[in-house]
Amino acid sequence: MSDEVEVVVDGRAMLGECPMWDADRQSLLWVDILAGEVHRYRPDGDDSVVLKLDVPVGAVAPCADGGLVLAADRGFALHSEERGQTTWLGAVDRGERMNDGKCDPAGRFWAGTMIDESSPGKAGLYRLEPDGRIVPVLTSVTLSNGLGWSPDGHTMYYIDTPARTVDAFDFDLETGSITNRRVLVDLREAEGRPDGLTVDSAGGIWIAMARGWSVRRYDAHGVLDRVIRLPVQKVTSCTFGGSGLDELYITSARSGLTSDDLAEQPYAGALFRCRPGVTGLSPHSYRG
Repeated sequence: MSDEVEVVVDGRAMLGECPMWDADRQSLLWVDILAGEVHRYRPDGDDSVVLKLDVPVGAVAPCADGGLVLAADRGFALHSEERGQTTWLGAVDRGERMNDGKCDPAGRFWAGTMIDESSPGKAGLYRLEPDGRIVPVLTSVTLSNGLGWSPDGHTMYYIDTPARTVDAFDFDLETGSITNRRVLVDLREAEGRPDGLTVDSAGGIWIAMARGWSVRRYDAHGVLDRVIRLPVQKVTSCTFGGSGLDELYITSARSGLTSDDLAEQPYAGALFRCRPGVTGLSPHSYRG
């Protein structure tokens, strides 16, 4: 077990986000949102841009039948790496652009939007059903971010960053409906703001703290029990990967940093990894 982090890709991403382990291809997907890039990192050290769009790409996940599902621009799309073809499924009706997303245990793809914080409450959270329908789930969102599910699949965790909380919902696996919203983790006094999250096999919730130089782990009751420090300020998201799901991959960003900040943080925008001694949950694919 070690909280020491290493740089695995010195990618200098403007806004690295949404790391997602692809179990079928034993590689890590991640995006540079502002560059419109989807990357695939392999354990041999190779990092390749497998898709570049002329619009921001907020989130990516593998599809059960082989392609990728995307939350990009203001909607959802499917992409075939084999054919190099992107098929747009539809747009959403709130927010400026798509942001973070993830698949639930039933294979639905969830992603939210964001909007300038001077216009709070005008973004949303959406669910892409396996049949391609786009279902609005939450309105009155400002900056939709981290998503995750408990090991038993009965609880969904969610971050709307400006609220500086992690909220929990009762989750109906069969229908995808969420009820009984409550605050599980209050981060208003913590350094930084919550961004992406992941859940480990023991039910611990790992939260990337943007402008907080860290990833923080909370137990299933919302009690802080671990902090992993990073050499960069803008820590954006995290996920477990590797053949044993025992490696924690962490994305970061350099957008918005000053020249002095960048001089002090030469690895801003890098993809990091550590081995914290716990394992993650098996990743979910989109079953569309």
